[in-house]
Amino acid sequence: MPLLPPRALTNGTFFNGRLKISQEDLGYRYSLDAVLLASYAAPRKKDRIIDLGTGCGVISLLMAYRYPKIKIYGVEIQKELARIADLNARQNRLKDRIIIICQDMLALRAEQISGPVDLVVCNPPYRRAASGRINPDYQRAVARHEIKITLDGVIDTARRTLRTAGRFVIIYPVERLADLIEALRKKGLEPKSLCMIHSDSKSRAKLILLEAVSQGRPGLKADSPIYIYKDNGCYSTEMQKMFEP
Repeated sequence: MPLLPPRALTNGTFFNGRLKISQEDLGYRYSLDAVLLASYAAPRKKDRIIDLGTGCGVISLLMAYRYPKIKIYGVEIQKELARIADLNARQNRLKDRIIIICQDMLALRAEQISGPVDLVVCNPPYRRAASGRINPDYQRAVARHEIKITLDGVIDTARRTLRTAGRFVIIYPVERLADLIEALRKKGLEPKSLCMIHSDSKSRAKLILLEAVSQGRPGLKADSPIYIYKDNGCYSTEMQKMFEP
């Protein structure tokens, strides 16, 4: 896919204006999924991290702001999104800790990331390539459907870039949970914890957050569910905390 002419950018902020995030006005735009994943991943001090399919870099930016000693490699196949991710790292003075790599994650080499990492995070395409309506906007189509990468490809990349006992954290639809767990275990990534995400207390969970450990022992625990909204339509207390510094 050739690099398209630059489109207009919009500018948003997190953490009372301390973190600035630019993204395309009409192309792919991040959602609450990114905020949820960045919070649940909970990097450890001095972790080295890969953010697969980084998009505009929002997950990397949120984690780098909260954890000042981590280093993140954001991998993005779409050139224009990679350019914006790099812009966001620079405008937030995080270029020394967020390194954007523009390429297919399946071709990622160990020397590009200075060896195995401690944590891999990913907000991958949720839908199979042949399922549902494909968005006419190419950026959005690639982000939502398995056009450029499949679930197996994401998991294979995580497995070969993680150190032993390294963590892989993903956000994914509940309806594909069985596929996810089966694929993880085939690649030697053992599911260790999961969290159901509900829109509110009256709705069924549509998404899950899941953490797997490379070469980990069997044993899966369920964390308390996350409710995005209170019954009055306002963000829940837990969700509000994710937007705080």
